[in-house]
This record gives sequence, structure tokens and C-alpha cells, in this order.
Amino acid sequence: MSKQVAVILSGCGVYDGSEIYETTLTLLRLDQLGIGYRCFAPDIAQHHVIDHRSGEVAEGEARNVLVESARLARGEISDLATLEAGEFDAVILPGGFGAAKNLSNFAEAGDDMAILEGLAEPLGEFYAARKPIGLMCIAPALVPRLLGPGIAVTVGHDPGVSGAISAMGGLHRSCGVEDIVVDFENRVVTTPAYMLATRISEAATGIFKLVDRIDELMDL
Repeated sequence: MSKQVAVILSGCGVYDGSEIYETTLTLLRLDQLGIGYRCFAPDIAQHHVIDHRSGEVAEGEARNVLVESARLARGEISDLATLEAGEFDAVILPGGFGAAKNLSNFAEAGDDMAILEGLAEPLGEFYAARKPIGLMCIAPALVPRLLGPGIAVTVGHDPGVSGAISAMGGLHRSCGVEDIVVDFENRVVTTPAYMLATRISEAATGIFKLVDRIDELMDL
């Protein structure tokens, strides 16, 4: 049986959900490597809805994270509450502000952030089982609260986010858009993606490296 990776989404769209290019590039690389995957998202209301043309909050609109994430997964998606770490060899979280608004409240609370309980439990199981965990873009900011202190991650060079990671007990490492940071001891792989990328090709290089390294770690 091929390796299996859980991909956790947080909506659909960079400003209020999962970053679409990051998600697509992740799924593409998994498929290119012959790795099976299943997408998951929490069945909760979005923090808010953003008009992606204007960048403004769409007042009066309400959307569901699982329903919106289904757009990215072409309908093939499961409730995060059903995720069992024992059924997978690794887990990957694409970025997008959904990670900081729906999977946590980092966008509002900064280093006082709380993690969505429905995410903390399954990710803790992956971590305890020493199964590789990949995060990209803003998602690595969740690591100190999600997995614990002392884990090396990157969001690129952003001083505000890197400072918050350090304040929560994380270890931030500066990193270029086309590279990754690997904490071998904790089996965590991160890349800046659209925290730095100005073109989809730039994001692709780092994301492909992340997926490739997750593939290698699954063999160790």
C-alpha cells in the first residue's frame, strides 16, 4: 500500500481560508510522488468572510470551513473530527490566513494564541507517534502552541510573526522562499511559501522540497 498523508485545510482563499496555490501544489507533488492523500477540515463557522477582490470583510456573510474547503478538494473531504493519525504516515498543513483565523486565533491574539481543540488532538497524536508534520506559510506560527516549545520552524523573514513564535517558546529560523527548515529531532518541516513568494513558481520550489522531505522522513 502506498504512503498516506492527511492534508488539513482551513477554508478556501488566502485571506480567510487555505491558500489555494499552496494547497494545489501540495496535492500535485504528493500525486507526482505516488503518495495517497485525504483532505480534512473542521466543521465550524469561518471567523469571517473576506471579499478577495477588495480585501474587505464581507459584512453579513457567513460560511462553513468544511464546506468551503471542499471546493479545494473537489468535494473529496472529511470532517477533521474523523481524522485518525493511525491511518496516515504524515500530515501537512498548507497556509493561508485560515490557519490564523479558523484553526487558531493567531491573527487576533498573536503570542496569546489558542489552537482549535479539534486540531490540537489529532496533531498531538501524529507528533507523539513521530510521524512527519509539514507546515507552510503562516501555519508554522501554530507550532509552539500545537506541538510544544523548542521546535525549529520558519515563516521566512517576517519580524512580527517570528517574534511571536519566539515569545511562545518556538525557534524561528530565517529562510528563503525556495528553501525549507527541517527539525529532524521533532520531524517537523516548514517553508515560507506565500509569506515570501511573489510568483507561483517560487512557492512551488519550496513546497515541493517540503513534500519531498516529508516523503523521505516517512521512510525513517
